[in-house]
Amino acid sequence: MLDLNKRWAGLAALASSGVLVLTACGGGSVGDETKANEEKIAEAGGTCGDFNIIVNPWVGFTADAYVVGAVAEEKLACNVTYLDLKEGGPSYQALKSGDGDVILEEWSHAEELKAAEDGGYAQDVGSPGNVGIIGWYVPQWLAEDHPDIMEWENLNDYADEFETSESDGKGQFLGSDPTFTQYDEAIVENLDLDYKVVFSGGETATVQAFKKAQENKEWLIGYFWEPQYIHAEVPMERVSLPPYEEGCDADKSAVACDYAETELKKVARTEFIESDSTAAALVQNFSWTNEDQNQVASYITSEGMSPEDAAARWIEENPDKVEAWLPQ
Repeated sequence: MLDLNKRWAGLAALASSGVLVLTACGGGSVGDETKANEEKIAEAGGTCGDFNIIVNPWVGFTADAYVVGAVAEEKLACNVTYLDLKEGGPSYQALKSGDGDVILEEWSHAEELKAAEDGGYAQDVGSPGNVGIIGWYVPQWLAEDHPDIMEWENLNDYADEFETSESDGKGQFLGSDPTFTQYDEAIVENLDLDYKVVFSGGETATVQAFKKAQENKEWLIGYFWEPQYIHAEVPMERVSLPPYEEGCDADKSAVACDYAETELKKVARTEFIESDSTAAALVQNFSWTNEDQNQVASYITSEGMSPEDAAARWIEENPDKVEAWLPQ
């Protein structure tokens, strides 16, 4: 591993002496000044080069990736590439092949992580600070009008109300993307619930379904999670399933309990994280809250900003947090 303190002490000295060019001024072009920044960073002992960030298909992950990517580009002169991949197997394959450097928000893919660590090609590098909560939710109006529905033992009493054209005569349980961490079909079967899991296909469709259900007082029960910006806009309540106990989800086909609350992980390619790339130090130091992530996600969704613009806005608003991610 690189001696980060020495490298960044030199870089800080350059910055404080005014040698490191941070803004465009005078007659030089932006390209010239970017090149000058890169040269000064290299002289101080820190280099980045290519930094390939895996992006899984939900807006919270997009928030993680583009904030880290923007800091890497602006502060470390990295050449950042974003790789849009499904979670789990495809993302770990990218780490193994070397196409991807980091998964910034890993949700409970224990088997893939163990295989990666056993194979020596990737490793757990700590938490991004987010706590992942997955569960079964209903819109708030439904919880208020029928409070007994919040206990799983009463769900069969209402199965007819949730029936749709896709649920084959049973109540519909709305899943999301089938590649997400989920075992709702096993829960339905093992709790003997008269429901069929129908997958929405992804985050956007699921969010829209809950919005519509709350606005129009429609019957809906489905898979949802935190951190997720929509909780600030669409009230929903979590249904009580049998409490999670250690090991109750070990056999995915036999799950009959609620999802565990999980401190999410950052998983990095071993060769990358053990290199002298300054991006590796950034990844190790990156940590924020569910509220931070939800704020960036809201900029993207509710305010229609591009991921790049949303990241830039949050970075401008939170300089102290960003500074803490940079090696001192």
